[in-house]
Amino acid sequence: MTTPSPHEPVYADRVYRSPMAVVTGVVLLALIAWLCGDAVVRGEGSARWVGLAIALFAVPLTVAFTVRPAVFANDDRMRVRNPFRIIELPWGAVDAVRAGYSAEVLAEGSKYQLWSVPVSLRERKKASRKFSRRDALGGKGLGQDGGTGTAGTAGPERAAADQVVDELRELAERGAARPGAQGSVSVKWAYEIIAPTVVGAVALIVLLATG
Repeated sequence: MTTPSPHEPVYADRVYRSPMAVVTGVVLLALIAWLCGDAVVRGEGSARWVGLAIALFAVPLTVAFTVRPAVFANDDRMRVRNPFRIIELPWGAVDAVRAGYSAEVLAEGSKYQLWSVPVSLRERKKASRKFSRRDALGGKGLGQDGGTGTAGTAGPERAAADQVVDELRELAERGAARPGAQGSVSVKWAYEIIAPTVVGAVALIVLLATG
């Protein structure tokens, strides 16, 4: 086995995120801006402050669960940006990447969920049925001309989450021995999300209790 050279290039990160979650987040943020903005502009008395408190609480929370989640992966490491944490995992520290009911990575005895790679059991079953029909029509990979067709060589259809996990697993296996892929897992809390959410929640509780 050839040991990777320390001078091997590291290419730009691959980014994995859920387009549907991003779209949902943008729609929810627009709705929050409309409702809270209306309360601030047209509200009277404490209604304006309540509107501001709700916005301060709801905006970062909405961003955390929709727009923020993403997985960044290159030849040396994977960076998982979840709602309230950022986990950086060198490939040398990764034990497994898998997708069951959720996509997750195992490293140093801990399990980290990949929020930006949602697993859809419905999509998985749909892909399996599609492959079964294609395989039945293809006849064990033989095309209409009697040669080898795509039905037998393309392999089973894979759901989007399973495809992402396959790519991440391949990167992990290929990069585990790289000198730049060594090190320990690091976890950082997203205080830029946590702090305004807590302040908004406390302000909202105080306003409702004293209103």
